[in-house]
Amino acid sequence: MPAVLDGPRLEPRSKRPARQLVVFLHGYGADGNDLIDIGRMWQEILPDAAFVSPHAPRPCGQAPVGREWFPLTFREPGERWRGVNAAAPGLDAFLDAELARHNLPGQALALVGFSQGTMMALHVGLRRAVAPAAIVGYSGILVLPDDGGAEAAELVAKDVRARPPVLLVHGAEDELIPVEALMQAANGLAVLGVPAEWHISYGIGHGIDEDGLRLGGALLARRFGSR
Repeated sequence: MPAVLDGPRLEPRSKRPARQLVVFLHGYGADGNDLIDIGRMWQEILPDAAFVSPHAPRPCGQAPVGREWFPLTFREPGERWRGVNAAAPGLDAFLDAELARHNLPGQALALVGFSQGTMMALHVGLRRAVAPAAIVGYSGILVLPDDGGAEAAELVAKDVRARPPVLLVHGAEDELIPVEALMQAANGLAVLGVPAEWHISYGIGHGIDEDGLRLGGALLARRFGSR
C-alpha cells in the first residue's frame, strides 16, 4: 500500500476556484517546505493556480532530517531505476487525489521537480494517462534502465504514454549532479519524442537561480494561458 502523501499548500491568489495545479517535488534529504516558496513567487503570473509540495514518503537514510522519494547509496547499480518505479504509484495516486480535490482534469497539472524530485517528475509525468501541461526539472536526471542500451530504450518507449513539454534547467557548477546530466536527459527525451527546452545557469551549483525560476514560471504561464 503506497504511503499517503501530504505537504504544504497554497490556494489560488485570485481567491477563485483553482484552474490549474502545480505540484513541487523536492530533492533528496529535503521536504515539501523546501520548494513551496517558489509557488509564492509564481502566484502573480499564475493567479488561478493551486500549489502543493508533498513530503516524500520515506525518512532520508543519509540525513538526520528530511525525506527521500527512494533510497540512494550512490553505489548500487540500477538503484535509481528501481527507486523511481517503487515510488511512482504513491506519487501517481497523490496527483490523482489532488486533481480530484480541485475538480480539475489531468491536463491542468504541472510538475516541478528538483534533483531527486526531477527524477520523479519525469518518470511519473511521462507515464500519466493524461499528459500534464508541462514538466519543469531543475538539477535532475532522466532515469533509464541501467544498461542504457537499445533494449532499455525500447522498454522505456513502451512505458511512455504522455509527452508534455519539458524544461530542463541545470547549474553549470553542479557538484552533485554534473551538468552533463542535462544533455543526457535532453537526448533521452528526444529519443522518446518528448519536446524539451533546456537552460544552463552559469556560476550556479546544485540549486536554482533567478533565471531558472523566471524560465520555469514563464513556461507554466504559457502552457496555462495565463500570459
